[in-house]
Amino acid sequence: MDAVLTFITGGARSGKSARAQFLAEGQVGDLVYLATAQAFDDEMSDRIARHRADRGVRWRTVECPIDLPQAIACEGGEGRVLLVDCLTLWTSNLLLADHDFGVASQRLLDTLTSASAPIIVVSNEVGMGIVPDNALARRFRDMAGRLNQDVATIADHVELVVAGLSMALKSPAPSQAGRSAG
Repeated sequence: MDAVLTFITGGARSGKSARAQFLAEGQVGDLVYLATAQAFDDEMSDRIARHRADRGVRWRTVECPIDLPQAIACEGGEGRVLLVDCLTLWTSNLLLADHDFGVASQRLLDTLTSASAPIIVVSNEVGMGIVPDNALARRFRDMAGRLNQDVATIADHVELVVAGLSMALKSPAPSQAGRSAG
């Protein structure tokens, strides 16, 4: 089976995760949710619990707040469908832990390109708002924006979700079932 990389982006609370879950559940295979969120407070703990309950028993969750490429490599075998939610939090995790983002993002891109399982990646579109007023926030916006562009470039299918509605920004050519796994 050819692996198809789908990238879903949009604003916060736009319906990206619901759209990604819908697309994943429409495919054949074991569903694996690669979670990048970390529960640093009660609000995030509640949000994670709600997402987990929404997914139901068909899903298996793998927490990977830092080493997302390794999780994709380990979990991305044939017969599985991966949902990565989300790159924005992964970027935050790397930034706050002072990891080399250039190295980590290139490793992620290489892993996504060589995966043999269909992968759906969710990320916030962070470049449509005001310019952040501090250096850390501007650095985050720039990192997330570059990573989104890079993932969109290698993705077979890209969607923008706004107010729960999705719009295809990039689709494979009709003769192309997916990208090769190599």
